Amino acid sequence: MRENNEIWEELEYQVSSCKRCKLCYTRKNSVFGEGNFGATVMFVGEGPGDDEDNKGRPFVGKAGQLFDKILQSVELNREELFITNIVKCHPPRNRIPEESEIENCAEFLNAQIALINPKIIVAVGNVAANFFLGDQTKLTISKIRGESFYLDSGIIVVPIFHPSYLLRHAAVDEGSPKYLTWKDMLKIRDLYNEIRESV
Repeated sequence: MRENNEIWEELEYQVSSCKRCKLCYTRKNSVFGEGNFGATVMFVGEGPGDDEDNKGRPFVGKAGQLFDKILQSVELNREELFITNIVKCHPPRNRIPEESEIENCAEFLNAQIALINPKIIVAVGNVAANFFLGDQTKLTISKIRGESFYLDSGIIVVPIFHPSYLLRHAAVDEGSPKYLTWKDMLKIRDLYNEIRESV
């Protein structure tokens, strides 16, 4: 159930009208995020792509379609989660968000996290992993994916490969990025179920 409606509406308005960085001049739509406002698990990607920019929704392009298949494969329901990005506007040519863009958008993401108060944050891709873990990600996502990191707040952060990376690596045999992501998602699902059962 969505609580603090006025706060959420104000935050969403601030995102849609934001002019803190140059991404506001090239976006079609800001992508606030969507899902369960009381979610136990929050997925945070890098930034919206072309399809997301057109539709104003996160993870709806080819990578998003693969993301949905991954969720289904481990019996996670997208409607039970909250899904958003580090930056809320599409970086042109799908480039990596610049540090200043990440810094300018951080307030919005941090407000979403504070309102939702998730127990698990899934950092989707290297940019998201770096945002949450900083120096701990010097080993790169291929080394830390699937591991559990604990923030000072007690939130568990689990990095996974970004679906766009998986699209470029089609193999599904044991040890492949897709196989490893499936294993990581099984772990996330088990953590989710443990937390739900303990409440």
